[in-house]
Parts: sequence; C-alpha cells; structure tokens
Amino acid sequence: MTARRSLGSLLLLVAAVVLVWALLSRPPPSVPPVDSAQADSDRRSAAADDPLQPILPDPARTPGDVLDVTVSDICVSGYAHKVRNVPQAVKEQVYRSYGVRRRAPKQYEIDHLISLSIGGSNSARNLWPESFLTEPWNAHVKDALEVRLHDLVCHGRLDLATAQHEIATDWIAAYRKYYRTERPLAGH
Repeated sequence: MTARRSLGSLLLLVAAVVLVWALLSRPPPSVPPVDSAQADSDRRSAAADDPLQPILPDPARTPGDVLDVTVSDICVSGYAHKVRNVPQAVKEQVYRSYGVRRRAPKQYEIDHLISLSIGGSNSARNLWPESFLTEPWNAHVKDALEVRLHDLVCHGRLDLATAQHEIATDWIAAYRKYYRTERPLAGH
C-alpha cells in the first residue's frame, strides 16, 4: 500500500510538473502576435506628432522613385535645380499621408528619399517629411550624405543604381558606410 501511495504521489507530481511546464511555455492569451510592419507604422505615426522623434521614410508610402537619367545627366552643374518641381499641394498630401497635422516653420522639409542629385524623382513615392530638429539623424545629416553620394557617382567611384538603392533602403546605414562612422560628423 505504501508503494502504491508513493507511486501515486510520484505520478501526481509528474503530472503537476507537466501541467505547469505546459502553462508556462505558452504565451498569455491576451498578447497578440506582433506584426513588425504595423509596429513600424505605429511608431512612425506616433513620431509625426513629436518633433523629437525622427520620422523615417515608410517603405509602403515612400519606396523611392527615380527619373530615367544617366550619370552624364546628373553630373551637370545645376541639374537638381533644373528638375526640382514639387507643388505645394503634393507636399501637403505627403504630410497628410504621414499623419503630420501640425508643424512649426523649419521643423520639417518634404525631402526626396532618393535625392534629385542622384536621379530621384519629384513623385510622391519619393517624398517624405524629414525633420530638421531630431538628433542625431536629421535633414542636415541626410543632405551631407546626398552630396557625398553625388560626388562619388560623378567621380566614377560608385555606381548610380547602387547609390540610389542604398539611400532608398536605409539612408542612415548608407551614411555610416560612406562616412565610416556610427554617428553624424560635426557640422552635418
């Protein structure tokens, strides 16, 4: 009888351990699975009302768009100025698409994700509201990268398509790569 009780107690203990393990290894039912694309979109939308948060280009809204140009076209002095044409109505449309409802003067610029200087277009698919105020990554820093990429392309040190792809994919990673630094350089 004692052996039976010991065996029964052991079986109960094993069953309890298995039950506790099963309960602890499951996620709580109230935690929905994380949709990383939705989380990024939520983060970007929340950032739109907070000038201290950088607004990164949302690939769904701003995948980047280029003109059919060659290196010879973009390396002519004054090229970007000649092709720049973004009507105010398009700028307002871009602000709305990113949820920017209020903004102070000089807080944002509607920026070309792929800069005009490396063949970017004026299409809304290539525009996003970029902050001047965020630190350390802001419009001034990206402007420095645009100049650097233009110079590399025009001096034959970087392929135009590669420059366009890298700035459209992750301009901060491109900055780090071409300036060989983790943080923006002083003066950028």
